[in-house]
Amino acid sequence: MTILDLDNFETDFWKDVDKRATWDEIIPGELRDTTPVTLTQEVIARYAKGVGEDNPLYFDEEYAKTTIYGGIIAPPSIHILLMFACTTTEDWMRSPGTINAGQNWSYHVPIRPGDTITMRGTALDRFIRKDRLFAVHENTFTNQFGEVVCTGRGQTIRPA
Repeated sequence: MTILDLDNFETDFWKDVDKRATWDEIIPGELRDTTPVTLTQEVIARYAKGVGEDNPLYFDEEYAKTTIYGGIIAPPSIHILLMFACTTTEDWMRSPGTINAGQNWSYHVPIRPGDTITMRGTALDRFIRKDRLFAVHENTFTNQFGEVVCTGRGQTIRPA
């Protein structure tokens, strides 16, 4: 189990760039290498503040206990942080120059402090349109109980 540490989170997308799969090497159906991470209340609060969230559901335990959730939960968009926290610096989704060409996400179970999140990610397809290289990918995030917390599918335009 790895506790997500935002102070030592790798944000240099150029690191290990030469070790990443190019568009030609992305194999539809092949699972990406991932590592489970555990979220703390501090990580949830820092992420929420960092994206401009001010809902007390993400910060205030006493308030959160009065809601239908019964305690603090993470903002649904935390899956974006998790997509990179659960993968290595060699993951092809980290390639500089990658353009988000659209995504759809479904949220199922709230993420809570102490949850250990595992990501299952794969490319579903890759194709060329108007001389642009596209990859279609899908990610499923589960908690330590095997419950699906969110699923998503997207397309990216890949660097040549």
